Amino acid sequence: MTQTSSVTVPGPRRVVSVDLDAPLPRLVADETGSTALVVGYRDGHPVSTLDVLLTDDPADAERAMTALVTGSARASDAAETPVPDEDLPMISIVVSTVVGRVEDLGKLLDVLEHIDYPRHEVVLVDNRVRVPEHDALPALLEGRTVRLVTERRPGCSAGRNAGVAAALGEVIAFTDDDVRVDPQWLRMIGTRFVREPQLSAVTGMILPVELETPAQIWYEAYYGGFSGERQFEPVTIVPDDVPGAMRHARVSAIAADGSVRKHFAVYGIGGYGAGANWAVRRSAFDAAGGFDNTLGAGVPARGGEDLDIFIGILWGGGRIGFEPRAVVHHRHRRDLEGLHHQLHSNGVGFTALMCALILKDRRHLTALTRLMPVAAKIKTKQLVTRLAGRRDAAPETMTEASTTRIPRSLAYHEFRGFPAGPAAYFRSRKFWKDVEEGRFRP
Repeated sequence: MTQTSSVTVPGPRRVVSVDLDAPLPRLVADETGSTALVVGYRDGHPVSTLDVLLTDDPADAERAMTALVTGSARASDAAETPVPDEDLPMISIVVSTVVGRVEDLGKLLDVLEHIDYPRHEVVLVDNRVRVPEHDALPALLEGRTVRLVTERRPGCSAGRNAGVAAALGEVIAFTDDDVRVDPQWLRMIGTRFVREPQLSAVTGMILPVELETPAQIWYEAYYGGFSGERQFEPVTIVPDDVPGAMRHARVSAIAADGSVRKHFAVYGIGGYGAGANWAVRRSAFDAAGGFDNTLGAGVPARGGEDLDIFIGILWGGGRIGFEPRAVVHHRHRRDLEGLHHQLHSNGVGFTALMCALILKDRRHLTALTRLMPVAAKIKTKQLVTRLAGRRDAAPETMTEASTTRIPRSLAYHEFRGFPAGPAAYFRSRKFWKDVEEGRFRP
């Protein structure tokens, strides 16, 4: 189902990084686009974004960007003394891949091998069920100092678990083969773990690599910033330690000054992180039980494996730090069909995850039942606004470039995935049992 006839198809949008402490660049409309997503940087770290409408007059863009200069504070902790190299933890970077994006994978490995971090390793998991006759992987790895792990059982969860089992680091960082990481990515993760030793995990910022196609622009408008407005303030997610059935069912996002920025259900932790950019202490990963092999891409449940770990950490009383200075750049799906599939998988994966959580701990059923009225109200409002072609989290003050109308088909494909999730989860359980007992045939 594609409902784009009533929506204006947007042209390409540039992604422009701007140093807010330097002279502003001259931006005008040209063949590369008449709008731009401007990412404002200070001290080498992103501190804000703004959608800017471009014209033939560079003064128009400059006036818009002036709001970033005056309204954006410096990145938190930028002035603090850096953590000495010898105090930073050993980090293993785990990337599980089915080698479907060879060029992107090569670019990622180019950066990871030489990233600015004293003690790290790159663990690449070959998660292909079947290797093609003409295999691009050996040539891609030639001359690289990458540890290769093979996991032929299907699913990204199985692949990542295999990578963790082989890893040597006390901290495990995860990213995907369709992202590019900033040079300071790993250092910012390690620094946050040192400065907050009570953290179990750290999540980071995800920005787009490009916004060249309508599908990429629509995804960014619909789902950018973890399905909400991007936050550039570091916070620590702390579970509510209340007695009874609701213990750890709600959490608080606490800023460095101790103030509570947001209070929400633990099941909404996806607003502060995603599997393409996060790291975890090995001890916390083991305590959470690792990735659930019945969840995630590559099995019928399609997704939810990253949220399962996040929720498991918080449910057990752990803390998660959101670190916006740990940045990766994601390549969104370029075509509408791929975007529809992704959003449908997100919907299926979320309710499949709820089933998995309840079977692990029946206390989740009590918590979900009590939280359901509020959640239903939020989801209904979200559905109405998205079907109307608007982004539900849009700020009150918007530039014209921010008002991209979103096709109704995006909300349709995501929300129709929700009722399909429970059945998909139980198919996934059966599927994985067949895998474990050797009955799976690719």
